[in-house]
Amino acid sequence: MARYTGPVCRLCRREKVKLFLKGPKCETVRCPMERRPSPPGEHGRDRLRQPSEYNTQLREKQKARRIYGVLETQFRNMYEEANRQSGVTGDNLLRMLESRLDNVVFRAGWGASRSQARQLVRHGHVRVSGKRVTIPSYRVRQSDQVELSEKAREFIVVRHNLDTIDRRPPAWLEVEDGGSAVRVLSLPLREQIDTQVREQLIVELYSK
Repeated sequence: MARYTGPVCRLCRREKVKLFLKGPKCETVRCPMERRPSPPGEHGRDRLRQPSEYNTQLREKQKARRIYGVLETQFRNMYEEANRQSGVTGDNLLRMLESRLDNVVFRAGWGASRSQARQLVRHGHVRVSGKRVTIPSYRVRQSDQVELSEKAREFIVVRHNLDTIDRRPPAWLEVEDGGSAVRVLSLPLREQIDTQVREQLIVELYSK
């Protein structure tokens, strides 16, 4: 299975913004963005030129892709599907990204980061409407109930995340069973998605 295995803090430095890929560490002074906010590489500090229109659009696409942990081909396929749907393409794309199972697990507070949430899904610790699902890209639907397995509810890391992470589930998710389950009330609207992404730039990039 293809996936990025390099240092994730390098991705934040490349986009010049915190992507919160390391969970709580991103909130502390240990975050490399606090010490070295310049892009990585030998000439990182020299990249002060005014970015082109294409570069601005590309960086916005890369930022969204890296926040959600999606590979390029997956992201492009999602855009094509979003473009075929009725409504605003950018809103459709973000809605599809938010409804991924690994993102729902992250939003529920069970994982400190999306990568940790993805691992919980891959290891079979998450159930959707009573069925074990091990595919992080699985998209939840309205009225689906997403819950942790009985074994995962006792994991120290999960209990620690629920007790210490100050992250409230979005309005489109309803917490159930003392925090060990969430129900999808509806698919998210754009105003319910707090990801700092200018989706219109992504649409403009792929429309060329």
